[in-house]
Amino acid sequence: MLGNIRGNYVTRVLDRMDAITPSLWDGLLARQGAPTPFMRNAYLSAMASSGSATPETGWTLHLITLWQGDDLAAACPVYLKSHSRGEYVFDWAWAEAYERHGLAYYPKALVAPPFTPVPGTRLLAVDDAARDALVQALLSWCETQQLPSLHILFADPKDVAACAKAGLLQRQQVQFHWQNAAWPHFDDFLASLNQEKRKKIRQERRKVRDAGITFRAIQGSDITVSDWDFAERCYQQTYWEHGNPPYLQPGFFERMRQDMPDNWLLFVGERQGQPMAMSLIGLQRNAQGQPDVAYGRYWGALERVDCLHFEACYYQPIEWCIGQGVQRFEGGAQGEHKMARALLPTPTASMHWLAHPGFAEAVARFLERESQGVDAYMGELQLHSPLKRS
Repeated sequence: MLGNIRGNYVTRVLDRMDAITPSLWDGLLARQGAPTPFMRNAYLSAMASSGSATPETGWTLHLITLWQGDDLAAACPVYLKSHSRGEYVFDWAWAEAYERHGLAYYPKALVAPPFTPVPGTRLLAVDDAARDALVQALLSWCETQQLPSLHILFADPKDVAACAKAGLLQRQQVQFHWQNAAWPHFDDFLASLNQEKRKKIRQERRKVRDAGITFRAIQGSDITVSDWDFAERCYQQTYWEHGNPPYLQPGFFERMRQDMPDNWLLFVGERQGQPMAMSLIGLQRNAQGQPDVAYGRYWGALERVDCLHFEACYYQPIEWCIGQGVQRFEGGAQGEHKMARALLPTPTASMHWLAHPGFAEAVARFLERESQGVDAYMGELQLHSPLKRS
């Protein structure tokens, strides 16, 4: 553990999640404007204990924490990364440019939960002053470690404001989210779409029903050990089918079952009583314990069925969200095809600092051009909205 005094705060750098009391971390997270379950102590701990995000896989965890006496004023996880995999904000071109000029791009510093492109608060803080101090502590630590860059991914507006004040560069991207307009039933939601999209969704759902597949939704502690094992099997198979090793290692799903059951919803697709597909949805619950945001996270199937992915990953979660009054369903990174399922384009932001002045200036120019392109892209997407025109 390293520590120093900065202003009214004592800064301590820790190197594992169990070095801080979970209730302290999670209590601070709960005070934020955009908390997600993927920044919880148990989630970040599971990434390490399962072997999914460790120094051996290119993720070395540190915690930057600011204290006022025994009170935790601000904190964030920062990973030393030896590669850029599992981030979903792509900087391969930046790394290649460094290499062409004989400079090291890695290790770099990353503030984000591993393998989780979900927007939310990254810089946990009791107030804006503590958040500003946390950004300065991050930058100071990066300079002390002689790191070439710092990247804060899928940040919330308060994170963005604090980082911009400190001179970090903003990068804009686009995700696709569904917003609940308090529809009573799925058919009422369909009625809000134009005829083409409404017809397409009904056809896709009919194909899955005609294949004899039905779904059941299971929450929290009702998700059994065998259900979790099946979800892990489907997840792994999906990655191997695409020629990639799974990011999440055996043990991660078991940790979720033990430590965070209330933050998960599982859809299991069955045919003739046998499970053959699943989608696993993360849940953010409000202070009353009710889910108010759902996140599409993992899916998989043991056999190919036309339109099964759309049913498992979009239509089942949306129908469930309507029935439960959930405000928002986030479909994950990328994917224009999600617009046809009424997930609408939503901007996301990441913040970046580069130590090399020349590269910082070049990246700033690139991001300005890229931002203009993203704005134009958002405008183009709006022209293809699936919603009925007023």
